Amino acid sequence: MLNLLFAAANLFHPLGPAVLDRDGLPVKSPSAVGMSASRLATINRVIERGIKAGGYPGAAVVVGRKGAVVWEKGFGRVGWTGEAARVEADRTLYDLASLTKVVGTTAAVMILFDEGKIRLDDPVVKFLPEFTGGGRELVTIRLLLEHRSGLPAGRDLWRIAHSAAEARAAVLQTPLIAQPGQYYEYSDLGADVLAFMVEAVTSQPLDQFLDARVFSLLGMKDTHFRPDASLRGRIAPTELTPPRGYPLRGEVHDENAYALGGVDGHAGLFSTASDLSIFAQMLLNGGTFAGTRIIADSTVALFTKRAAGTRALGWDTCAGEFGCGKYMSVNAYGHTGFTGTSLWIDPDRDMFVVLLTNRVHAAKARRPAKVISDVRADLADAAALAVTDMRGGPLDMPRSFRADRAVGWNRPDVKVSRAKAVKARRAASARARARAKSKASARRSAATSKKKASSRR
Repeated sequence: MLNLLFAAANLFHPLGPAVLDRDGLPVKSPSAVGMSASRLATINRVIERGIKAGGYPGAAVVVGRKGAVVWEKGFGRVGWTGEAARVEADRTLYDLASLTKVVGTTAAVMILFDEGKIRLDDPVVKFLPEFTGGGRELVTIRLLLEHRSGLPAGRDLWRIAHSAAEARAAVLQTPLIAQPGQYYEYSDLGADVLAFMVEAVTSQPLDQFLDARVFSLLGMKDTHFRPDASLRGRIAPTELTPPRGYPLRGEVHDENAYALGGVDGHAGLFSTASDLSIFAQMLLNGGTFAGTRIIADSTVALFTKRAAGTRALGWDTCAGEFGCGKYMSVNAYGHTGFTGTSLWIDPDRDMFVVLLTNRVHAAKARRPAKVISDVRADLADAAALAVTDMRGGPLDMPRSFRADRAVGWNRPDVKVSRAKAVKARRAASARARARAKSKASARRSAATSKKKASSRR
């Protein structure tokens, strides 16, 4: 669809590529922002291979550069049946999973930091008096953002809590597994504590604060916690058989987020790829969009700079693996989500890449996690390789992408593997017998020749 818009617009703009009016970011042709359309077309192959392999039924992709969208497309459907709605990048809402940590929780923390209401090295107990004992009083906001608080990765709140209040209390009472600052452990609980702190400082629920201070100001009209039932037809479904006992659509996939009421720090946001492109561009602009400042430019720089290992503050950074591929710059930052989502931003290339899928929806691939991991990386690589105006010119295109090789996506059936193994063992045994027979024959031949030579003497 986007390519058709480019073509139609250029018919009426002979002096150059057109900028099309639309909500959010303007649209420009790849050549107008120093990118190759043919290289960007690799995205089609990569995403479609993931669908064909059964990794996810559909996907929404947006690539932006220099303040404009250059590639926006929906692939496949929200479900596996022919009756399922087709994915539209500007209309289909996906469960963002852990992208909530950065698009929601970290953004809120950045705003409070700007306003001087918190400092990074403030102990959390200053704002949450119940977060104390067992070393918890030593946990700071910085340590939570870096995932070095000593909190475990998570706990089964949905098993032990019967209300959101009980789940919240369980988070705040969770024992540390390490001394604060001494150990890295990616923690959903840490993000939840940050959200509780935001609510304590602002005297507002997290969703209301974010809507007023971020989403509404940016025009992100399709970004919500607990989306309204009227949006159900536009929301991609997730789990078919969760512990809740019914298929999920428009209700947060993460069980612990559900136990916390659907509004929390580590998961719960729903959004479209187009809305996330606005958020990404705001960060690339140094915290502003369409004349509205959301976050100070110095705060954007501070929070997205590598701070501990590969982690920035709330954000992850590109270390040549995971979702960012191997061609994005060392200053790139982003995050991924369990449901099959990712957002990567490369300030050196002035570029962002958004991918939304529902790979947890009855995936047909044997290893859907491997499929989405490879596709995320390929998408980031394709976007980075499409840039043609960097110093030194465009990078060399690889002979193949991960999605072309599909290593480990769908292992052969166990029965087939066993049959092949038996056949291989039999063939190896036959070869061994043949070699032994050949050696024996050679020895007999040598012995006969030696005997004949001796008799002649």
